[in-house]
Amino acid sequence: MDLQFKITYATDQPNQLELTDPLTEKAWPTYMLNDPVANVNWSKLFDFFPEYQFIFVDPDNDEIVAIANSIPLAYKDSFENFPETGWDYILQKGVDDFNNKTVPNIMSALSIVITQNYLGKGISKLVLQEMRKIGIAKNFSSLIAPVRPNLKTLYPIIPIEEYITWKNKDGNHFDAWLRVHESIGGKIIKVCHEAMRIPGSHSEWESWAKMKFPATGSYTVKGALVPVEIDRENETGLYIEPNVLVVHTI
Repeated sequence: MDLQFKITYATDQPNQLELTDPLTEKAWPTYMLNDPVANVNWSKLFDFFPEYQFIFVDPDNDEIVAIANSIPLAYKDSFENFPETGWDYILQKGVDDFNNKTVPNIMSALSIVITQNYLGKGISKLVLQEMRKIGIAKNFSSLIAPVRPNLKTLYPIIPIEEYITWKNKDGNHFDAWLRVHESIGGKIIKVCHEAMRIPGSHSEWESWAKMKFPATGSYTVKGALVPVEIDRENETGLYIEPNVLVVHTI
């Protein structure tokens, strides 16, 4: 396949949020669309940072191939000290910096979605390289990524610290997303254990997960990296997702 795509930024496509939302929602489990920080701030990406949001389009059929969302922010501490709230922190900090007129010095990937017909063709690497170009043009020091390791969903009870040490026979990372980052120079810095907090009522969680939770306890849910905690006494559920902080030096 000739990997030549048209790249369209939200600066030139004011309706990009409406155009991509259905595809983004289709790519994630329902509960992942109920992070309170994202629900408040996601649309602001297109209002405040349109030059950081782009899509790849197949010129042969005008299909959307990939959706990329990123954000600039100010961060001057060591990445080893990066907040445990990872993804949520990045999105909120970027929006707060914009509102406070704080000058950013790095950028972060937030979401990369490859649509169904184009999976497994190496496109995610091209998207990350396009993000790096933005960082270079802005004179940023780093492109960071709170990575959601995609194969971790198959091993929800394995501690993520152990999971990220797994290697294939060729010495590369077991996880496909971590391999992509590694292949273009990304360095794993740490696990952010509370990168996304998704609270909900017991009934909401049964609806989101499409399964029953008869008793209090930890439940493995399709698509989740770690178990969901259900509290029947208080009729609540809570999912706290870890991410892996990867840093690309620009």
